[in-house]
Amino acid sequence: MKEVFVTFAKYNEEADKAVVSILDKLSNDDREKNRKSYYGSLSSLARHVLGGTVFFLGLFKDALSKNAAAQKAIASLAKVELVKEKKITEDQWKKVVAGLKIADKAYVDFTAALSDKDLETPVKIDWFKGKSDVPLSFMLENLIAHGTHHRGQISQILDSLKIDNDFSGVNPKFI
Repeated sequence: MKEVFVTFAKYNEEADKAVVSILDKLSNDDREKNRKSYYGSLSSLARHVLGGTVFFLGLFKDALSKNAAAQKAIASLAKVELVKEKKITEDQWKKVVAGLKIADKAYVDFTAALSDKDLETPVKIDWFKGKSDVPLSFMLENLIAHGTHHRGQISQILDSLKIDNDFSGVNPKFI
């Protein structure tokens, strides 16, 4: 089962690279323009994907306190600078791109460090339908869904702008 999560983490990394490649070709004004999505702009959606990855992986720290490799992967997230302004500059966009690279590598390294037994480990949360803990596997599935959902929003906006994008297909190298 672990390999499924490693595969999704690698897919996530490749999908984020593809998104960044497309968004880097836009002007900062085009990335920052309010596109009427819940998060507004394309860069805000990308920043939300980044924030979600950092958030979810951070939840797993206490659950896997004895897994040194998983802890090392999570610790690397300290280098991520989350940019929270509503509109950001080109230099701030570069920080987002750098943060995505760090977070995506941490996600891949984290899943690679897991054992199948680790996937059963309870993760303490206080916001999921009254439960105080849920299996790590369930939370990883939520992380997968989160990134895929928001990249889908980015794709829809790019489609409306008639900008070619294909980062949601299955890449054979991950199968």
